[in-house]
Amino acid sequence: MKILDALMGRRKPTRNNLDDLFALPTAAITLQTAANFVPTGSGAVCFRQAEGPAFAAAESEIVAVLDNDEDPDLERHVDDYGFTWLVSRQEDPSALVTDLHAVNTALEAQGFGPSLLCSLISFRDPSGRSLALVYLYKQGTFYPFAPKSDGRTRNNLLELQVRDLVKTDLHIEPDLQRWMPVWGAPGL
Repeated sequence: MKILDALMGRRKPTRNNLDDLFALPTAAITLQTAANFVPTGSGAVCFRQAEGPAFAAAESEIVAVLDNDEDPDLERHVDDYGFTWLVSRQEDPSALVTDLHAVNTALEAQGFGPSLLCSLISFRDPSGRSLALVYLYKQGTFYPFAPKSDGRTRNNLLELQVRDLVKTDLHIEPDLQRWMPVWGAPGL
């Protein structure tokens, strides 16, 4: 069967590894030292909202667990495309990644893994340029997204430079066509 799959161009789907998210603080240090991009303290998990009380209960439970103090650090946003973003704000990149991992893991454990799209953490340089390191849930890979200040175009050169900087820290998506723009991502 493997020979037939190879001849037909089929391949085994890539399995994500949410623990790869814990490599983001190392990549953040690389970006800060090599390119002067610092974490903004904002990260998000994007998913397609499922209908029904089970999904609503799962989302409420996640928010309740992560917002266990008086100063809420988790917000819910729906973008112009209808995708839901759970946004975490933590100054410490390790704490931020822990929140993102907890959201992904909780949704996956409750059977909503197919609804997960991506996770990201945001960066900014002294000149105000924005950058995000995006984790594609279904691929198990990362890619950089750098919108220009006009909000309609990307800084492709910066994205390729960042890819080269963090490729030893993160498993980078090799197919550039999968580097989807995340326009309107909160915190970016």
